[in-house]
Amino acid sequence: MSFKQKSNPESILYGQETEKALENFQISQLTMPRMFIRSLGLLKYACAKANRDLGKLEPEISTAIQRAAIEVAEGIHDDQFNVDVFQTGSGTSTNMNANEVIAKLASASTGAAVHPNDHVNCGQSSNDIIPSCIHISAAFSVSESLLPALDHLADKIDEQAHANRKTIKTGRTHLMDAVPMTFGQELSGWSAQIKNAKSHVEVCFPQLLELAVGGSAIGTGINTHPQFGEEVTKNINKRLNLQFKEADNHFAAISSQDAVVALSGSLRSTALSLSKIANDLRWLRSGPTSGLGEITLKKLQAGSSIMPGKVNPVIPESVLMACTQVQGNDFAISLGGQAGNFQLNTMLPLIAFNIIQSIELLSNASTALAEKAIDGMTVNHDHISDKLWRNPILVTSLVDKLGYDKCAEIAEKSFHEQRSVLDVAEELSGISRADLKTYMDPSKLTNEHRSNKNTS
Repeated sequence: MSFKQKSNPESILYGQETEKALENFQISQLTMPRMFIRSLGLLKYACAKANRDLGKLEPEISTAIQRAAIEVAEGIHDDQFNVDVFQTGSGTSTNMNANEVIAKLASASTGAAVHPNDHVNCGQSSNDIIPSCIHISAAFSVSESLLPALDHLADKIDEQAHANRKTIKTGRTHLMDAVPMTFGQELSGWSAQIKNAKSHVEVCFPQLLELAVGGSAIGTGINTHPQFGEEVTKNINKRLNLQFKEADNHFAAISSQDAVVALSGSLRSTALSLSKIANDLRWLRSGPTSGLGEITLKKLQAGSSIMPGKVNPVIPESVLMACTQVQGNDFAISLGGQAGNFQLNTMLPLIAFNIIQSIELLSNASTALAEKAIDGMTVNHDHISDKLWRNPILVTSLVDKLGYDKCAEIAEKSFHEQRSVLDVAEELSGISRADLKTYMDPSKLTNEHRSNKNTS
């Protein structure tokens, strides 16, 4: 395996601890996500500012650290963060990586000897910094990316539901024809799934706002000013406009990842909802001549390198793969959550990588589904109407008048003889054709008046 190369020696900003980590952890080609490094930079900035205000750092050194930390947060020095995700379970190597980079930048700007541990890491431990970064990056990604993406998707589905609220189609259970419904009703189910998924994510959000910072190594706050955690969270809130607070119990915040495990579970259920919608789109699009063919999706690219004119549901397929990855990530996060031995969870980098990836995947998948599948989807009304009247299950509307067995006979004869169920019912029921049309009117069978308001 070819591993990611270290930075050019002339441009290296990190020190010996990062060098050791690069040598020791050659497990994968995966490094900590951009959002995590951004959060780490912001946290180091907030810590430096708090230490200045609490009299723990000289103003000049604090200002230099703050400036360097913001550069890290903004991604200017991302090439300096190459430590493998699969490192020490506390994430100490990534924390030291940041300390060393920031210290060197701060030293260069002030001419003073800024120390990675004594200054940049003042009042901190990897054990409270890394869990705090996990919460910051997850909370920010959820609020800024995932929740708006889910809202956008639900809105696009609602638009299609409204536009097709009077389109009557065949419902399906077990992949087989069932009683009629409107397209608006079908789409309202998708919309409700997305809105419910969003609410499940939101339930988990408050716990993400509790940060372990201030707990130091194991939760006792050793070598940390009593007001440090409170001051740090205030500084973070000013930069991110969120309501972070110091954890009520540092021992739980450092030794467990329960809040992230819970969030991951809500992401898994969101992935299942997206998968359901993506699969329905694939089925409804199937054809164009030998499938259901109820809808047409945008033609985005050629579907085959050998079959000209073939168009595939590429966005639903990509969404399904993303959702499958999220479900795998959830399993890894759940196992990682069990790794809280005594006073420290020791799978923090793994949890960080997977939760951030899951949020990004679902955010991007929701946006793609909204803009490149739902928006621009066209409903093939004539095809749907033609198939509707050939549906033998329409005879369900006559059960109260003819009984189950007689209706089953009509349905079977209609199907086997490939005749309209209306014709066969007129032949076998003794009911006039005019009355049959009234009883079997698909628009009455949808119970549209009982439907969710989203279809109106």
